[in-house]
Amino acid sequence: MWSKSQLQALLDQRIVVFDGAMGTQLYEQGFSFQQSLDALCVENPLVVRRVHRDYVGAGARILTANSFGANRMRLDHKGSSAKIIEINQAAVAIARDAAMDRPPHNRPLVAASVGPLGQPMAPVGRISEAKAREVFTEQIEALLDADPDLFIFETFSDLNELLVAIDALNSLYEEAAFVALATFNAEGKTLLGHKPEEVVRAVLAAGAAAAGGNCGVGPQGMEEVFERMCRVAEARLVFTPNAGLPQVIDGRLHYVNSPEYFAQWAEELVQRGARGIGGCCGTTPEHIARAVQAIGSRSPVPLQAAYGESVSSVVESGGTSSEVQSIETDSSSWSDSDFENKLSTGQFVVSVELDPPRGVNAERLVRGAVACRQAGVDAINIADSPMATARMSPLALAVLIRQQVDIEILLHVSCRDRNVLGLLSETMGAHALGVRHMLCVTGDPPSVGDYPGTRAVFEVDSIGLLTMLNGLNHGRNANGKPRKYNTDFRLSCAVNPTAEDLDREIEKFHAKQDAGAKYALTQPIYDIDIFEQFLERAKPKIPLLVGILPLRNARHAHFIHHEVPGMYVPETIRKRMDEAGESGPSEGVVIGREFLERVRPLCAGAYLMPPFNKFEMAIELLKD
Repeated sequence: MWSKSQLQALLDQRIVVFDGAMGTQLYEQGFSFQQSLDALCVENPLVVRRVHRDYVGAGARILTANSFGANRMRLDHKGSSAKIIEINQAAVAIARDAAMDRPPHNRPLVAASVGPLGQPMAPVGRISEAKAREVFTEQIEALLDADPDLFIFETFSDLNELLVAIDALNSLYEEAAFVALATFNAEGKTLLGHKPEEVVRAVLAAGAAAAGGNCGVGPQGMEEVFERMCRVAEARLVFTPNAGLPQVIDGRLHYVNSPEYFAQWAEELVQRGARGIGGCCGTTPEHIARAVQAIGSRSPVPLQAAYGESVSSVVESGGTSSEVQSIETDSSSWSDSDFENKLSTGQFVVSVELDPPRGVNAERLVRGAVACRQAGVDAINIADSPMATARMSPLALAVLIRQQVDIEILLHVSCRDRNVLGLLSETMGAHALGVRHMLCVTGDPPSVGDYPGTRAVFEVDSIGLLTMLNGLNHGRNANGKPRKYNTDFRLSCAVNPTAEDLDREIEKFHAKQDAGAKYALTQPIYDIDIFEQFLERAKPKIPLLVGILPLRNARHAHFIHHEVPGMYVPETIRKRMDEAGESGPSEGVVIGREFLERVRPLCAGAYLMPPFNKFEMAIELLKD
């Protein structure tokens, strides 16, 4: 077992490349996340060993044992807890065996992986600190008996739980070397609101040789966490992000980051002082191999402070109060605009998306809706917990907006969080409150959001939801039986002209039309040629509102292109944003305005998606 000082000495001498994902590699080979992937260490050790050897071949300097979820609580849930000692010891032994493929002078170290319990600790959950310590101690004792080189605590979203796990190790082997990695959301905080610099200070005080972040977000999101952690100057920082956000294709998860993009990010972060780089969900041996090639044998450099404006700072700022207060709310100044009449008579319509707040104060968004109406916007889109982040009910925000401004609401309804009964309850309630326009979407999987352990419902998908609501419009319930009333839902759907599998996307789009969609809203588009090709191939029978997402800065452009599934930003536009520098928001508006003018003759309307609820950008884009 290495000591803390030995591991720190290594991190001071050279950049250390960790391996990449184990779970998603096993998933790609046909194993299910519903089973215990840790138990494969005893049930199918050859497949685990093969993944480790692929990472050895890629040049990884540290192999992570397949013991992440091998604690009693997680194994109980999977029916494998009787083998807890055997699984943990086999996990270290298999990684050690794979490391032996290298000669002694270049042999990878083996890190015993310890992940969270899988159930929240009190006060959020019911697991007491004493119980948590008991569970962690049992697993760590088994791992210590297998003699790993170090420990890695990873994917913890609760700092208190992470500290309990660390304390369990310290009580058993005080000199053991360990790395502590927490998981952060898109706003740069843990699930319970701890900031990156708070996490680093806490785990270093608990004896960590290095600290950092993993999972949760892709490379760019991890870069923003790095910027905050740089405030702890004495820290040795390690980062292992996901390969961007996953996309569900034919019921399976696919990650979009290319190895080239991942390697470029790794090289840039190392140049700014990161000591360790690796990968989490979706990363492959090819990602690690490219990172090894990009980093080479360079020595560490001192931590460098943040540059430019980070996405998280934009999210947190949300505009100034003076911007909000300056908005005139006199309804007499509103221009005449009727979304439905315009759409049915072929007039160009404009909708602006506002995401519900993460808290309970919607005042700024209500004022934003007023400002949009004054600017001639015809409708407000309200998303349903986009990216699986916990937010205010979209219907609640719709009602709050309608109380203050006479504007059409396009309510997103996701199938992720509700079964058929819940969907019927929500939509009938909306109907009774006068909200009739329903954008039916399947929804992002919980794995990309704030609560990755949450179970999705997906009892129906967007096509099933359209069919169900269209049936209510024709006097039939979800079972096809006649009702004594007809609803008056105005149904719409989403479509992505930049989808990787466009044939499949068009097939689903046609099914949505057949299921009752009367108009469609596209994902953001930046290339007019792609949209024209989509029109030629899809031959839509319903009006299309084209999605336009104004770019905030160069980092925003690269994030969308490289890390968001199914999104494409042309190189020419990325270059313009690179050159814009601090004028990024203005240039993003200009690019959006140029695209709007070009696409206007080809569509029925525009669907504006201002980043981070910066509705001022949407209003500016509409100006001549």
